[in-house]
Amino acid sequence: MKDVITIGDAMITLNPNSTGPMQFVNGFERRAGGAEFNFAIGCARLGLETGWISRLGADEFGKYIKKFARGEGIDTSEVHLLEGYSTSLNFKEIQANGSGRTFYYRHPSPTEAMTPSSLSLEYFQGAKLFHMTGVFPAVTPSNVDVLTRAVTLAKEAGLKVSFDPNIRLKLWSAEQARAALLPLMHHVDLLLAGVEELELLFGTSDENEVFTIAQEYEIELVAIKKGDEGAVAWYKGETLTLPAVKATAVVDTVGAGDGFDAGLIYGYLNGYSLKEMLTFATTIGAMVVEVIGDNEGLPHLDDVLAKLGHTTVIER
Repeated sequence: MKDVITIGDAMITLNPNSTGPMQFVNGFERRAGGAEFNFAIGCARLGLETGWISRLGADEFGKYIKKFARGEGIDTSEVHLLEGYSTSLNFKEIQANGSGRTFYYRHPSPTEAMTPSSLSLEYFQGAKLFHMTGVFPAVTPSNVDVLTRAVTLAKEAGLKVSFDPNIRLKLWSAEQARAALLPLMHHVDLLLAGVEELELLFGTSDENEVFTIAQEYEIELVAIKKGDEGAVAWYKGETLTLPAVKATAVVDTVGAGDGFDAGLIYGYLNGYSLKEMLTFATTIGAMVVEVIGDNEGLPHLDDVLAKLGHTTVIER
């Protein structure tokens, strides 16, 4: 049985060979990325049995991404390569302090060929948890119906549902995001969100107000990601705030949130306490920002345990 399944597109990510404004960058290196794709990789590296539902172009880039996922141990039986579509691209701009911007070239997306009937109930029945983000429905309007069907199947199959709004205002407006994502909250068990996303969806970023709203939706766990300020979470009536784990160097912040999600869900599925879950997740977030790339910094379980001091790494 799979521990986790997710749905979403993936892209070829072009990473700059130098920092600064993209118009002055002369070289890029090909990588692979995408929010749900990164999350799946993060889960697989932690040892979770992971499945990914997607569509890619039947081109060299699509073949590369699918092989990449398989190489990470991700089940790709529901990832199909489609003729007539190009695999999406994004170019990254990275500043010297690790911050940056993303420029998307993803229309038409291969995922627009998906329909609610593309999804298999049997695939959901073979898993424990379904993870979704707000990126997939933002890519193309028809994906809203696909995601709605996916979360419905997940609940029919008895899965827990985790949700990271991951709102990309370059892909849709705040109003479109709110209209599409709020109805999904009724199905959510674990909400993993940033402060700005909560403000957009709930009209408040006040932690106590957010936790109250979450209870109205019958959400079991809420984790608020606050970047270099750490994280705060609510679970079973307990509230916990943890400072950020200090990174040795911040070179690329992309993928940190996806790593946090993977770490928290790993802890949840393994029966961790709230403090253990949040510590595990924030540690992974710090490890990700130390490496350039969307998912290159996502650690394996042994690396996380060593970082936490639970195991010893022998380097020589």
